Amino acid sequence: MESSIALDRSGRAPAALTPDALMWEVVGDVRLSLVFLGALVEQTMHPVIGTAVGEYSAYRADPWGRAQRSIDSVNLWVYGGEGALAEGRRLRELHKPVKGVDNHGQPYHANNNEPYAWVHATLFERLVTMRRLFADPLTASEQDRLYDEFLQVGANQLIPAAAMPGSVAAYWEYFEEMVSTRLENHATARDVLTVVRRDAAPFPFLPTALNPLWPAFARSVGSPAYWLAVGTLPSGVRDILGVRWTERDERRLAAVGATIRMTVPALPERLRYYPYAYAARRAAASHRRVIARALRRIA
Repeated sequence: MESSIALDRSGRAPAALTPDALMWEVVGDVRLSLVFLGALVEQTMHPVIGTAVGEYSAYRADPWGRAQRSIDSVNLWVYGGEGALAEGRRLRELHKPVKGVDNHGQPYHANNNEPYAWVHATLFERLVTMRRLFADPLTASEQDRLYDEFLQVGANQLIPAAAMPGSVAAYWEYFEEMVSTRLENHATARDVLTVVRRDAAPFPFLPTALNPLWPAFARSVGSPAYWLAVGTLPSGVRDILGVRWTERDERRLAAVGATIRMTVPALPERLRYYPYAYAARRAAASHRRVIARALRRIA
């Protein structure tokens, strides 16, 4: 049956985000690291992406390097100016040779619109989840604003407008439909969880100021990376994977979230944002100060 989801019909042209975008506040937040592995799990539960990542990705040999490169790319989408548009073109070129036959025996190409759009779409759910669990939750109006910017980033990645839902409400309908009809307990998704479960060390891209919290965290939950990847997933996604998540885990996650919500805002901005995001934000603030001084002189 044909989906009734309202798709984006805006036909946006590629255009870099400006510093007044809400994404400039949200995407560079280091707390994205706490939910980012969940994005890879959600992506690799799609049969095309799971097969492609299983065959082409270096995540087994270098899981943290793979995650860091993905985070760097996402930051470039938001803070890169004209570089964001170049990154969109680079990613399309990068995926041109990625093709084969998926685990259902169907031919695939990584640049096909459905899987390519799903990779992008998971980021919005992860941003909303990050803010809900570890920061100030986004209000309804903030979600609307963030999603509008998110569609612009999709246009910058050369994702056709009609491949993306056109509103926040349509997005959540689309997300649930993908979970219920398209995602599966894919071998690559299970393997991603196995790989991250082996590593109990602090995430290499989190502020070192949080490292003292990590040993107690690891003693409590085993592998924090695995525990966070599983715990921050929507319950329907966990159900497909068949992974264990208890009420006690949920209470622990709430306690961890409260600690992080209180701790991270007290850190200096250079520790609260990824280096690329911090540099871009500082440059934008400096530019605003220069303009303000100029306006005062000529007033």
